[in-house]
Amino acid sequence: MLSRKIIAASITGSLFSVMLGLIAADPFAGEVNSAGDYFQGVILSIPFYLLYSFPVILVYGTVTSVISDCIVLFFSNHTNRKLEFYISLLLHLLFGLILLGLSLAAAVLFFVTDIVLRRKQIGGWRNALKSLCLPVFIWIVFMGGVYLMDVGGICVYCPSQPMFVRTQWNSKMQISQYTIPSIAHKLKSG
Repeated sequence: MLSRKIIAASITGSLFSVMLGLIAADPFAGEVNSAGDYFQGVILSIPFYLLYSFPVILVYGTVTSVISDCIVLFFSNHTNRKLEFYISLLLHLLFGLILLGLSLAAAVLFFVTDIVLRRKQIGGWRNALKSLCLPVFIWIVFMGGVYLMDVGGICVYCPSQPMFVRTQWNSKMQISQYTIPSIAHKLKSG
C-alpha cells in the first residue's frame, strides 16, 4: 500500500506542477502580452512549482492518504463496502483543505491517481523507486529549457525584443548584436 502511495505522489506531484504551470504561468510577471511570454512563463514556473509542491505532496499526501485508507478500512469492516469510495474521497478532501484551492486540487488529483493505480494493481517498491525519477526528469527538462532561454538558445518571439537577433563576440571580447532591420539599415546607409 505504501509503495502505491509513493507512486501516486510522484505522478500527482509531476502532473500538479505542470497543470499549475499551465494555469498560472509565471505569477510574478503580471499580465501576459503574447504567446511567447506565456510559454516563457510556463517554462520558468514549472520547475519552481515542482520544487515546492512535490515534497509536500510526497510527505503530507502520502501520510494522509495512508491514514485515510486505514480509517476507510476500519469503517468498511463495520459498515457497507459500497461506502468505501465515498468515505475515502471525503477524507482526501478534508485533508486537502489545508491550503484551500491549491491543496484541494492536489488532493483530488492524488485521490484519482491512487484509485487508478489500485484498479490497475500497480505497486511494488521497485516501481515506487522508478516513479521517483518522473519528477526529477520533469525538473531537469524544464530547467534545461530555462537554461536554454537564458543563454539564448531558444528563440521565443517577444515584441519588446527585435526579431532575428544574432549575437557575436568581436575581437575585444564584447558582444555585438545584429538584427535583420539593423543590417538592412547599415546596407542602405553604407
